[in-house]
Amino acid sequence: MNREICMRMRAFFVLAIFAASTCGCLGITTYTDPRDVEAISDLYIALGHPPLSGWSITEVDPCLEPNKWQGVECVFYNITGIILSGANLTGELSQNLGNFTSLIELDLSNNHIGGSIPPSLPTTIQTFSLAGNHLIGSIPDTISTLGLMTDLNLSGNNLSGQLPPSMGNLPSLTTLDLHNNQLSGFLDVLQGLPLINLNIENNLFFGPIPEELKSIQNFSKDGNPFNTTVIPSPPTLQPSPAPTLPSSPSPSPIGAPQISPNVAYGEVLFPPQLSIGEKNDGEHKSISKIVIGGLVILVVLLCVCLLALSNFCKRSRNKGHKAFHALPSWKTPIIDQYMQKPDSQAQKVKRNETPGAKDQGNNSHMSLALNESGWTKHTRIKSSWSEKDDDSQLDILPQPPSPYLTLPSERIIQNAKIPPISTTNLSSSNMSSESCYKVADLQQYTNSFSQYNLIGKGMLGSVYKGHLPTGELLAVKKLDNDVTKCQNDEELLKLICTISGLRHDNIVQFMGYSIEHGQRLLVYEYCDNGSLYEALHVDEEMHRQLSWNVRVRIALEAARALEYMHEVCHHPTLHRNFQSVNVLLDLKLTVHISDCGLAALVPSKSMAVLQGCGYGAPELELGSYTCQSDIYSFGVVLLELLTGRKSYDGSRPQGEQFLVRWAVTKLHDIDALSRMVDPSLAGKYPSKSLSRFADIISLCIQPEPEFRPPMSEIVQSLLHMM
Repeated sequence: MNREICMRMRAFFVLAIFAASTCGCLGITTYTDPRDVEAISDLYIALGHPPLSGWSITEVDPCLEPNKWQGVECVFYNITGIILSGANLTGELSQNLGNFTSLIELDLSNNHIGGSIPPSLPTTIQTFSLAGNHLIGSIPDTISTLGLMTDLNLSGNNLSGQLPPSMGNLPSLTTLDLHNNQLSGFLDVLQGLPLINLNIENNLFFGPIPEELKSIQNFSKDGNPFNTTVIPSPPTLQPSPAPTLPSSPSPSPIGAPQISPNVAYGEVLFPPQLSIGEKNDGEHKSISKIVIGGLVILVVLLCVCLLALSNFCKRSRNKGHKAFHALPSWKTPIIDQYMQKPDSQAQKVKRNETPGAKDQGNNSHMSLALNESGWTKHTRIKSSWSEKDDDSQLDILPQPPSPYLTLPSERIIQNAKIPPISTTNLSSSNMSSESCYKVADLQQYTNSFSQYNLIGKGMLGSVYKGHLPTGELLAVKKLDNDVTKCQNDEELLKLICTISGLRHDNIVQFMGYSIEHGQRLLVYEYCDNGSLYEALHVDEEMHRQLSWNVRVRIALEAARALEYMHEVCHHPTLHRNFQSVNVLLDLKLTVHISDCGLAALVPSKSMAVLQGCGYGAPELELGSYTCQSDIYSFGVVLLELLTGRKSYDGSRPQGEQFLVRWAVTKLHDIDALSRMVDPSLAGKYPSKSLSRFADIISLCIQPEPEFRPPMSEIVQSLLHMM
C-alpha cells in the first residue's frame, strides 16, 4: 500500500516538474537551480514527506526564501547545506543525492532513517553525517568520489561488511567516526589518509593495527577483536600448522600439531583465550602454560633449523654453484614488485631504510637497497617477527634461515636487466584524457597564430583563439622560448602531467598540448567573457553586469580555486601569477582561473614585474614566495572588485597609483570605506556585507605573511557573506 502511494506521489512530482518547466517557457521560472530542485524533491519523497517547516512538493524553490525551508542553506541559486539533525525523520535516503550541484554540508544525524547509503553522492560535500540512524548494508565504493570531504560520521548505525578499498582515496578526510556499527575486516585501507580524529569503537575489525594509524592524534579503537598476541609461522616451504599449547606440563609431540584458525598476513595468532592477560585458573597456572608453550615452539624451531641446515648441506655437496638455478622462481617477482612502480615505493622509504619483500617460494625476506644511483641490489633485512612486537606479551624467537639465505644476493641481481623508467611513459599514462595535438592542426585552428586571433600576452607567452572544424573554440597558449629554454621535452611532459591533474570547476580545463618542432603549446577551454580585468577596467557593458552579489560570488569561486591548489589537490601547488587578467569568466560569469600549474615556468625576474603591477607581496623583495604570497595577490584582486580600480594606475596622483597603499588605511573607516566603493554599484550593497568584505581584504594584504589566513578560512568567510 505504501509503495503504491509512493509511486503515485512520484507520478505527481513528475507532473509538477513538467508543469513547472512549462511555466518556465512562459517566463515563470524558479530561482533555485533546477538540478537542486529535483534532488531535494527526491529526498523529500524518499523520507516520506516529513512535516518540515516550509518544505513542499508543489512549491519547490528553497533558495528563493532559504530561511523558510527548515534546515536548508543556499548560496545564490544553489543549495549548499541541509542540516536536519534530530528532526524525527524516517524513510530512506534518496538514490539521487548526487544530483545536488553545490552541497557542502549534509547532516541527517540522530533520526530514524533506514535503508542503505546510496551509491550516488554529492561530489562537492565536505561535511557528511548520517550518525544515529538505522542504516544497513555496506559503505559504497563510490565514497571515493567525495574528494573534498573532510568530516564523515556514520556512527550508531547497523552498517556491516568491510571498508571499501576506494576509501583510501579521500585526500581531504581528517575526521572519520564509524563507532557502534558491525563493520569488519582490516584497517589497511585507512593508511595514507590525513586523519586527525578516528573512532572505530565497537565494531568487528580484526587483524593487526597498522603502525600509521597508531600515530593518529585522536584514535579510539576499543571494542574490536584485534589480535593481541603474535607468533611467527614456521619457515617451511609449505604452510605449516601452528602448534597447540598443551593444557598440562607433559611434553607434546611435534608430529601433527593442530591448525590455529586465526591466521592473517602469514602470521599465526593465538586465540584470545590463550592470551597472557586472561586468568582462567590462577596467575601461576597461566604463566606455566606460557612457559611450556614457549619451550614447545623453541623445540619446533630448532628441529626445523636442523632439517633446513641438513638439506642445504646436501644440496651444496651435490650441486655446488648450480644452486643458483633454483632461484628464478622468486628472483623475478621481487624485481618486478619494486621496479614497476619506483615512485610510490620510494616515497615510503627513507634513504637509509629498505622496504621488505616476502619471498614467494619460501619465507625468506629480501629488499631492494636504495643508494645514490638508484635500485642496485638486493640486501637482507631483519624480519619484523624477529623483533619484540609492542602488542605481544611473549618474547618471540627469530625464524631460522631459509636454505637459500646464505647465497650472495649481489649475484642474483647482477644478471638481471632492469629497464629504465621512462618519464614520457609515466606522463602519458596520467594524461589519457588529454590530446596530443599536431602543430599543423593548431596552426590551422589559430590562422597560423595571426594577430587577429591573438587574445592577449602575459609573462609566460601569448594566447590565441582557435576555431575547431566543429565550431568549438579553444585557447592556445604559445609559451615564449626564453621561458622554456631550460626545459627539455621530458621536463615539460612532467609539467604537463601536473597541469592535467588539476581538476576543479573554477580552474580552466586543460585539453591538450603540442611539443613538435620545438614548439611549446598548451591547449585550454575557451572562456567567452574574457578576464575579470577586462570586465572591471575595459568593457563597460560587462562592468554593468558586475553587481555586488556577482562580485562576491566571483571572489568565492576564485578563492575555491586557490584553496584547491593550496590544500586539496594531490600535489599542492602555488600559482605565482595570480592577477585579475588570469581570472577568466564564461557566459554565466563563472570563474575559471588560468595559468594554474605553471609556477615552475615563472622566471624569478618576473616577480619584479608582479610587484610593479601591484600584485606582489612584500616578501618577494627577499626572494621568498609561498602560499601566503598567492593570498596577498588574491587580496589585491578583491580590492579591484571592491573599488573598480586597477592594481596599479600610473595616470592617478602619486599617492593613489598603487591600489593597496591607497586603500589599506581606509578599510576600517566606515565613511572612507563607503567612498572608495566602485561608483558603478551606486550604493546597491548591504553595509554589513561591505564591512565583512573589507575585513577579508585587510587580512589578505597583511604585510607579514604569517598573519594572512589560509584559503580554506577565506572561503568560509566568503560563504558566510552569501
